[in-house]
Amino acid sequence: MTKGQETAQRLIAIVVIMAMLGVMGIPLTVIFFFAAVVYFVWRAVHRSEQQDVKNIFDFYIAANEILRDDEKRWYGFEINQVVGEGECLLNMMTDPPPLVYFTLGALFNRAGDHEAAVEHLAYVVEDQRGDEGSRLKPSPELRRYVEVLRRIEREPAEAPQTMAAIRSLERARRTRAAALLEESRARLREGAQAKVAAALPPQGADEKVLHTIPGKRPTPATASPSAPPPIAEVLRDVYEEEKKTA
Repeated sequence: MTKGQETAQRLIAIVVIMAMLGVMGIPLTVIFFFAAVVYFVWRAVHRSEQQDVKNIFDFYIAANEILRDDEKRWYGFEINQVVGEGECLLNMMTDPPPLVYFTLGALFNRAGDHEAAVEHLAYVVEDQRGDEGSRLKPSPELRRYVEVLRRIEREPAEAPQTMAAIRSLERARRTRAAALLEESRARLREGAQAKVAAALPPQGADEKVLHTIPGKRPTPATASPSAPPPIAEVLRDVYEEEKKTA
């Protein structure tokens, strides 16, 4: 069902309701007031739904700009801001698109949060729910997202920047998702090994402990040469020796 068909159906429903109210003898002023309230409520809900879908595609554009392989340097707070937008999308929808999971996982990998990167990338690479083909009962939010996505795919000229970001992220998902997952897991293993190494005693500490254990003979110290006697004592000895021989 297209967007125009949905709008036409809703307008027909409003007209039918107004006709029924007229048949019931309700004044026209009340009917028009009721119709105006319904219309503005519907418009507010419709705009909110459109904004939710727009936020997903805005997230794709911002994330793709960060993840592209170029020499541009990004501040940490810029990456964290886009990560926060992606996390809001996950909380907003009961069944977020798998591409959102991959994009967020790649951003976590870029930011150095490898534990969170593994969580999101593993969902896409290893979890069956990370495949679009398993989504048989979509939420209203996912259905609206897919409708907009297909419309953009059919008419790329309407949103060229969005379409370019989607294609770039989908290509990265196919070619790099598994590698990014393994990279983040390797970083986690390195971090765990570093913590273990830091907890071990330093090299040579066992020998020091052995020297202080009761019952163990300490390592004998090398005797240092005795210092020569003072010159006055030498002269006195020589003088006394001369007196004896005199």
